[in-house]
Amino acid sequence: MPDSTVPPPSSVRRTSGQLILLLALLTALGPLSIDLYLPAFPGMAGDLNTTAAGVQLTMTTFLVGLGLGQLFIGPLSDGIGRRKPLLAGTFVCAAASAACALAPTAEILASARFLQGLGGAAGVVLARAIVADTSRGAAAAKLLGVLTIICVIAPVIAPLAGGVIIAAAGWRAVFWVLAGLVLVLFVWGVFGARETLADEDRNRGGIKTTLHVAGVVLRNRNYTGYLLTFCFAFAGLFAYISASPFVIQNIMGLSETRFSLIFAMNALCITIVSVVAAALAGKVSYRRMISIGLAVAVLAAAGLLTFALSGTPMVPMLVLFAVFQGSLGFIFGNATALALEEAGHHAGTGSAFLGCLQYVLAAAVAPVVGLGGEDTAVPMGIAMVVFAVLAAVSYVTLTRKTAPAPAAASGLRAGETRQPVS
Repeated sequence: MPDSTVPPPSSVRRTSGQLILLLALLTALGPLSIDLYLPAFPGMAGDLNTTAAGVQLTMTTFLVGLGLGQLFIGPLSDGIGRRKPLLAGTFVCAAASAACALAPTAEILASARFLQGLGGAAGVVLARAIVADTSRGAAAAKLLGVLTIICVIAPVIAPLAGGVIIAAAGWRAVFWVLAGLVLVLFVWGVFGARETLADEDRNRGGIKTTLHVAGVVLRNRNYTGYLLTFCFAFAGLFAYISASPFVIQNIMGLSETRFSLIFAMNALCITIVSVVAAALAGKVSYRRMISIGLAVAVLAAAGLLTFALSGTPMVPMLVLFAVFQGSLGFIFGNATALALEEAGHHAGTGSAFLGCLQYVLAAAVAPVVGLGGEDTAVPMGIAMVVFAVLAAVSYVTLTRKTAPAPAAASGLRAGETRQPVS
């Protein structure tokens, strides 16, 4: 058996700037596919002859596809490599985006969105796995931070761009734009994406080995703790994302344009904090940054619920939206880096579970926050508090500063060593 010792950061094959940019754009497809059409939600309900919950269902099916796709593609890539699943998924996403643009009913749109998410899952899950293939320690945290920054820049730009596109050509044009963008990324991937998982590091043995690897990864308590911390925090963010078009436009009475500007300004907060977190990687403890982020998120969510119960005052709510999102910049990149560090060579499987739970939870949140109707922010506030607290509890009770020594417990292969967790 070849030596499978995890190399120190200095000896890991470096990831090219071109590949990082491609991975970042593929990762951004998720938030772009969500946020570009958010300003059209109220108008789409009338156009498709459906309700607010019906429109939110098109987001739910996309998220289910995005989650389940990762659960399949991640382990598959641990066996056959990253490049082929990446290209196949991206092509499916491009075709499904065109189908979304042509959908005549909400039901057909929801189905096409599921396929769009299924294909788009390849870019999301494999971007993280490719970073784990090529980097370790602080280098991996910085690269994952870059992916996080791109993902949070997308929500800054997307509602503004979506508002312009929708005003000029209607909501269907959003999906034509997405189809064109994904097609460009597919062609780029054909010529610019190299294979990063060495043949000797691939899993062999089919479904039996895949299930064994999944069990090994999930039995790692540290991995599970970081997984739940990330996913519950993301679910709290998604409660805001899915409810904010109705809260800001219907309850606060602001226009689509103002909603887009506010949404972008709030998302800018997580971008700024993510940049700071990436700069601090290797200098400040990752766990300390996560702890600070979780504490601020819980307090901000509690404040939002309090104000939602007392009449939804505009200025305090908008300020706390921004504070909540900013706190996540300390959580997302660091929790992801530590989770994948725990997964070792099984980064595809580790990334798959992270992405699947992330988006399945988000899919469940989207319709739930709409159950109270379009004129209340209370369900959103409750969901944000619940998920922020769950993230904090998972982090405190499940994660430790040092990983368990036995290889079987840590998800590493026999003979591997782990980089110390800061």
